[in-house]
Amino acid sequence: MAQFVVRNIEKEVKARLQRRASRHGRSMEEEVRDILRNAVNEQDVAVGGLGTEIASLFANAGLDEDIPELRGHEAKPASFDR
Repeated sequence: MAQFVVRNIEKEVKARLQRRASRHGRSMEEEVRDILRNAVNEQDVAVGGLGTEIASLFANAGLDEDIPELRGHEAKPASFDR
C-alpha cells in the first residue's frame, strides 16, 4: 500500500479531524483514509456555466414555448457615459 505525509496542517484542522474520528469510533489515520476514499469515489459531475445552472433550475417549470419578446433583439453593451 502507498503512504504519504501531509505537512503544515493547521492546528484547528487537526483538532477537528481528531474529533470527527472520535465520533466515528476510529483512529485519525483511518478517518483520513475514509475521507480520501469517499472523495475519489464521488462521481465526476460535469460543471456547466451559469446559464446551464439557471436552465437546470427551471427545466421542469412547465414553459413549453419560446418567449417571443426575447427573440430577435440585438444585445447592446451597457453605456456608462453621462
